[in-house]
Amino acid sequence: MASVQIELGSLRADVIRKDIRHVHLSVLPPEGRVRISAPLHMSLETVRVFAISKLGWIRQQQHKLQAQAREPQREYLTRESHYVWGQRYLLAVLEKDAAPAVELRHHTLVLQVRPGADEARRQDVLDAWYRTQLRDKASPMIARWEALMGVTAARCFVQHMKTQWGSCNPATRTIRLNTELAKKPPECLEYIVVHELAHLLEPTHNARFTALLTQHLPKWPQLKAELNRLPVRHEGWRASA
Repeated sequence: MASVQIELGSLRADVIRKDIRHVHLSVLPPEGRVRISAPLHMSLETVRVFAISKLGWIRQQQHKLQAQAREPQREYLTRESHYVWGQRYLLAVLEKDAAPAVELRHHTLVLQVRPGADEARRQDVLDAWYRTQLRDKASPMIARWEALMGVTAARCFVQHMKTQWGSCNPATRTIRLNTELAKKPPECLEYIVVHELAHLLEPTHNARFTALLTQHLPKWPQLKAELNRLPVRHEGWRASA
């Protein structure tokens, strides 16, 4: 894939050439960087004209990103607030000379670490736990929606993603889910799962893709709006999937 940069007045946009049929525009955090995925055959001038026609939308998305609530910087200390599947828990750090572990106890998220574990180590333990939580909930959900939608994903990766809630590579039939989804309500995860599986049927965000989402998950606009209203990680990422 080749990448170049174009100027749109006071804005700059990264243009990435791909073996795709349609142009796709994204606005990325934290400052609202503009990225355009364009077909290999499309001229740079055509890409520029397309982008200029979308300047109003770009400004709107940049404003949304800058205005979206951010979670406070985490220090992984006792009585700090953390979220699991949309529910708020108070963190309780337990130092014990045993294997690290995480457990939910009523309204408390117990983080067990070895004595002297620093902030980075506490974060690593909790992040690994979130990945497991997401993988365990996403696996049966993906299987159910694969059957309903008549598609099959070859693999699903769960990882920390800085710029989006999920992604799909139709060529390899793989999908990726952001670990942060384990902190959001389960129905938000369901929306992202259906969104990414729909890309196995339609790679772009065109009218057919929207129709597929509406057919299989009619309330997807409300779920998307809910996900985008929720506070995002301190570093931030794209406002919508």
